[in-house]
Amino acid sequence: MAAERRTPSLRRIAAVATKEVRQLARDRLTGGMVLGLPVVQMLLFGYAINFDVRGLDTAVLDQASSSVSRQLLDELQATQVLQLVERVGSERELESRLREGRVAVGVVVPPDVERRLQESTRPVAQLLVDGSQPTLSSVVGTLGAMPLLLRHGARGERGERGREAARRLEVRTLYNPEKRTAVQIVPALIGVILSMTMVLFTAGAIVRERERGNLELLIATPLTPLELMVGKLLPFVVVGLVQASVILLVGHLLFRVPVAGRFVDLYLASLLFIAATLSLGLFVSTLAQTQFQAFQLAFLTMLPSILLSGFMFPFEGMPVVAQRLAEILPLTHFNVMIRGIVLRGATLGDVWPQVAKLAAFFAIMMIVAVARFRKRLD
Repeated sequence: MAAERRTPSLRRIAAVATKEVRQLARDRLTGGMVLGLPVVQMLLFGYAINFDVRGLDTAVLDQASSSVSRQLLDELQATQVLQLVERVGSERELESRLREGRVAVGVVVPPDVERRLQESTRPVAQLLVDGSQPTLSSVVGTLGAMPLLLRHGARGERGERGREAARRLEVRTLYNPEKRTAVQIVPALIGVILSMTMVLFTAGAIVRERERGNLELLIATPLTPLELMVGKLLPFVVVGLVQASVILLVGHLLFRVPVAGRFVDLYLASLLFIAATLSLGLFVSTLAQTQFQAFQLAFLTMLPSILLSGFMFPFEGMPVVAQRLAEILPLTHFNVMIRGIVLRGATLGDVWPQVAKLAAFFAIMMIVAVARFRKRLD
C-alpha cells in the first residue's frame, strides 16, 4: 500500500490540475489578467515606445531678428526634431527655461549671424541641450552637421562658402557635458526603486490584515479608516527616505553623480513622491481579495510606470495618447523633479507643476482608498 502511494498517478495529478483550473476560472481577476495583461502590455508598449524622437519643446533667443535668422529657425523646425514653442529675450531667461525643465532645447542665434555665414569660421548658431534626459544629446547632436540651405549676403545668393558655414551649428550639452549615462539614470533610479518597493509593500497591507484575522480586531478599535491607513503609511515613508539616501550615496561614490540642487528640495520631492506611491499601493490593496491578487495589481502598475515615465525611453518620442497616459503616473512627474533638482540645480518652485500634480494624485488616491475601505466595513 505504501509503495502504491509513492508511485506517481496520472489520475491524481489530473485531479489536482482540474481543481486548480476551476479555482482559476472562479477567480475573475486572475483569469482576466492571464489573457488581458499580455495583450494590453503589448499594445501599450509596442505603440508607445519609440526611439525616433520628434517635437522637442524648444525656446529661441533670436538676437539677430533678420531674414537669415528666420530662415535658420524655419529650417530647424522643418526637421521635426525641434518644435519652437517659446521666444525669450535674454540668455538668463533661456537658461531659466532649461533649468525648470519647461523646454528640452534652446536655440541661440547671434546678432552677427550674416557675418558668420560670410566668414565661415564660427558657428552660425548654438543649440543648448538638456543633458539630464536620456538620448536627447545624441538626437540633437545630429543637427550639428545638418546641411542647411541658407541664403546669405546682401544679394541673397547661394554660395558654397555660405552653405559650408551653415553646416556649423554648435551643440552644447548642459548639466551633463561628459554625456555619461549614469548621470541620467541614477537620479531616476530613485523613483523606479521607490515605485517597486512602496507599491509592493502597501499593496497587500489591508489584505494581509484580513488573511491573518487582524482586520476584525482593528475594526473593533476606535480607529477611523483614515487613521488606519495613515498609520500604515508612516513606517514606509521612513523606509523610502532611507532608500533614496542610499541610492544617492552609492551613485555619488561609485558613479560620481553630482547633486547640483539643495538637499531640502530633494528630500521634500522624495517625500511627496513616496506619499503618492504609497497611496497608490493602498488603493490597490482595497481592490484585491488576496495578497496574490494585490501583487498582481501592483505589478500591473509598475511596468507602465517604468517604461512610460521617461526613465529609459524618451518621453518626447511617445504618441500624444501615451504621453497623456504617462502623465497620470507619479513616476513621470518625479523623474522631472529629481533630474531637475539633482542635475540642473532646480528648486521646488521651478518644478511646481509636477509638485501640484503629485499632491493632487496623493489626495485623490487617499480619498478613494479610504472610501473603498469604509464601504468594505459596511
